[in-house]
Amino acid sequence: MKTFRWFRLFCAITLITSLPVWAPSQTAWAQGQNVTSSESAVEKDVPYAEPALERQVLDIYRPSNAKNAPVIFWIHGGGWQTGDKSQVQLKPKWFVDQGFVFVSTNYRLLPKVPMETIIRDVAKSLGWVAKNIGSHGGDPKRIYVMGHSAGAQLAALLCIDDRYLAAEGVPFSSLKGCVPVDGDTYDIPAIIETAETRRRVHKQPQAKYGHREKFGNDPAKHVDFSAVTHVAKDKGIPPFLILYVSSHPDTSAQAQRLDAVLKEAGISSTLFGAKDSEHSKLNNDLGVPDDPASEALKKFIAADAKK
Repeated sequence: MKTFRWFRLFCAITLITSLPVWAPSQTAWAQGQNVTSSESAVEKDVPYAEPALERQVLDIYRPSNAKNAPVIFWIHGGGWQTGDKSQVQLKPKWFVDQGFVFVSTNYRLLPKVPMETIIRDVAKSLGWVAKNIGSHGGDPKRIYVMGHSAGAQLAALLCIDDRYLAAEGVPFSSLKGCVPVDGDTYDIPAIIETAETRRRVHKQPQAKYGHREKFGNDPAKHVDFSAVTHVAKDKGIPPFLILYVSSHPDTSAQAQRLDAVLKEAGISSTLFGAKDSEHSKLNNDLGVPDDPASEALKKFIAADAKK
């Protein structure tokens, strides 16, 4: 009897230790992919340029045997001055669990390079994904572009101003959706005027390195780097889900401004204002069970997958 009990214990331990870690489930959310493995794989610091300069690298998280899986392309925030592709919290696991390939990119930063170089770095990274993600289990024709804060501005601009992706050979038809998260710079002249007026009426000194300086201190550049400037009908701009903190006056106003301009052009746009949240928390909570913004994101992607 004792031998039998030890045998049962041995079998139980063997079963537990052999269970896969980070097992992606095949759900209707990411329908169309073929995931045959129960494990995930991660590839770090993959160069997206030749020769790759500093920070021109990305990370790929994927189901091990994914094939033709939809792709999330993630752009980190940090005011265009800081941040890193590793700051992704729960998002890689959450998306891979649903059968997605998740890509997180780095890009060069202010003040070492100007804003236009940052935008072109991210466009080049997305171009690399469109050309190469098939060999990593992803579908280059089903890419969702996402970003938080500064990354939200970059995501929205790339998905609306087609000049940057066109230079990398990526058509808008490859983009299935865009999800900017709590950005305040979709209309740069508006945020500059808002911030500077607020400081002026409260008798506060102006920021030494605010949005005006970051975007080139040239009114023409401020307009050109604004996503709202380039919205137009029949460009193939993908559907938008705009996530923002409902209690934040600047990101709320900017989200509503972008949503209105998109809808005026007949482009599908959904607003979601997160309650009881704040700028970092909204980003960090994406992938947390029962998180309202995560549920809105899940619904957005599921609806688009049915088209």
